[in-house]
Amino acid sequence: MFFVRTASEQDLEKVRALLGETWHATYDWIYGPDKVSELHASWHSQASLKARLANKNSEFLVADDGRTIGGMGYAAMSKEMTKTVMLHMLYVSPRHQRQGIGRDIFSELETCFPDAEIMRLEVEPQNEAAIAFYKAHGFVEVGRTENCGDGQSGIPALIFEKPLAM
Repeated sequence: MFFVRTASEQDLEKVRALLGETWHATYDWIYGPDKVSELHASWHSQASLKARLANKNSEFLVADDGRTIGGMGYAAMSKEMTKTVMLHMLYVSPRHQRQGIGRDIFSELETCFPDAEIMRLEVEPQNEAAIAFYKAHGFVEVGRTENCGDGQSGIPALIFEKPLAM
């Protein structure tokens, strides 16, 4: 049984390992293992995760069974868009998928931002499982970008949004 809780600095190495495993399982066939390793090293470095953990306008959650981190989620209020929370990460270990962990993390993240009216995310266009998950949880496609994440990544993404209950 996994319980969703706020992440701590002691969780970051396990979270980083989970992200590496999940990213390779999800994206190797799209980008190739070398590109996935490069993105993981950059986007999920210990310093990057620690900075997210310290962000006061965010929530960094893990699903923990006492031995294993089975999933993680990270969302933060947008700096550019008012009343919008950005869902930056929602990942579940491949061996723990389809057990409700992603649903439980997502449900918790939805309630963490009382001033937000919209939740927004970017998703890889070929990640059909993630797209189906988000659509099942009320998201609709509102656009596309050629630069997923910060900067000029050159990685395309679909942009999805969901109104949040007030």
